[in-house]
Amino acid sequence: MMEFLSDTGSWVLISFLIFAFLAYTKGKAAFLNMLDSRIEAIKNEIETAESLRVEAQELLAQYQRKQRDAAKEAEEIVKTAKEHAEEIKKQADTDLKALTKKREEQLKERLSRMEEKAMREIQAYAAELAVNATKEIIAKQMDKKTNENLVKESIKNISKQVSSK
Repeated sequence: MMEFLSDTGSWVLISFLIFAFLAYTKGKAAFLNMLDSRIEAIKNEIETAESLRVEAQELLAQYQRKQRDAAKEAEEIVKTAKEHAEEIKKQADTDLKALTKKREEQLKERLSRMEEKAMREIQAYAAELAVNATKEIIAKQMDKKTNENLVKESIKNISKQVSSK
């Protein structure tokens, strides 16, 4: 046994065992308190994380509802816009038909006026040709004596007409 007490390794073992015993008896309460506080902190973190998870799920559900509502509203807007576009298209078709009819009537009226004008111009031209042709015929067939007789007769007719009025 003496050998055991004279060995340094033995003294290190004995001092370690004494230290471990004292540390266990004195530090057990502090170590357990430290572990308990660490466990309590972890529990608090878990509870906080759980409440945050629940809150996040609620927010997610809320945003999903908002997204569905926004999608519904967007669909309604698109539907309304399509209906409005269809109404505008129908109105534009109606307006185009009315405008086309009006233009057609205006063109018919213009064409009618142009035909009337052309007829008047043709009649005027035909009358002018007839007058010129008559002048030429009379000028070729009339001599000086016939001309004097015609002038005298015209003067008599004019004076008779003036006197009768």
